[in-house]
Amino acid sequence: MTQPLDFKRNTAVGLDLGLVKHVKVNRNAADRRAASLANRRTVKKEYQAAWLVRAIECMDLTTLGGDDTPGRVERLCMKAMRPLRADLMQALGLESLTTGAVCVYHEMIQPAVKILQGRLPIAAVSTAFPAGLSSLETKLREIELSVAAGATEIDIVITRQHVLTGNWQALYDEMLAYRQACGDAHVKAILATGDIVTLDNVAKASMVCMMAGADFIKTSTGKEGVNATIPVSLVMTRAIRDYYEQTGFQVGYKPAGGVSTAKAALQYLTVMKEELGNDWLQPHLFRIGASSLMTDIERQLEHYVTGNYSAAHRHAQP
Repeated sequence: MTQPLDFKRNTAVGLDLGLVKHVKVNRNAADRRAASLANRRTVKKEYQAAWLVRAIECMDLTTLGGDDTPGRVERLCMKAMRPLRADLMQALGLESLTTGAVCVYHEMIQPAVKILQGRLPIAAVSTAFPAGLSSLETKLREIELSVAAGATEIDIVITRQHVLTGNWQALYDEMLAYRQACGDAHVKAILATGDIVTLDNVAKASMVCMMAGADFIKTSTGKEGVNATIPVSLVMTRAIRDYYEQTGFQVGYKPAGGVSTAKAALQYLTVMKEELGNDWLQPHLFRIGASSLMTDIERQLEHYVTGNYSAAHRHAQP
């Protein structure tokens, strides 16, 4: 993952319980803002193509199935390094293009290392993903093993009960321990926003995880009943903006779960541009966790180049 030379990783700043407890979200205002973004912001033709290419560059191409095999992960990695066909690349004037990273389970890190050989970041889901209900000792050891195996990013899941019971000190201590166990590997904190129920909880959990040193905050595991949504994204990106204004640290954002269409990807790109600005529209600060999204983006780019839509099965995923 290429980063600007002056980029500073987030570091723990200490838990400010007074700030956390005073966080409030106006749900009606968030819903109205989300609706306005979806309805009024559109991009067409070459602008849409450029935005979709950026979506590819910011994608964590993911496979998190119980039936994952080394062969599937190797194909995923090859797709991540060459996400578009040569004819589309030429027509779009692109000399090179990759996804932001690949995202796999711990057991699939070695097949990813074999293919990528350091050319792309490898993100490993960890800490008893997706439920997070193991002992802290077990979860910390899992992080350490994944980093040792070659993961350069760790997607951890928080303990939801800390949020649901308002135990912000416990959440901070847990996140701080995860951050320290990751060492040089970047850590993404999955809030499981569909499980923690309210936008107030989302905002508070976002702030606590950032205070404890999270490099990214991420919506979902993709396994909850409700995953990434635009209102949740507004709350989380505004928390990132507030944290940046208070500390000077830029924290990344990753929507994940259910982002399967080019139209949805454009909405999340719009949220980032509107709420955080162009500086955040880079792979080191924005990722989209997705598996099937690539298929629809390829179809849209092929339509832009040829004027025709191809069948989805012509863009098979690994």
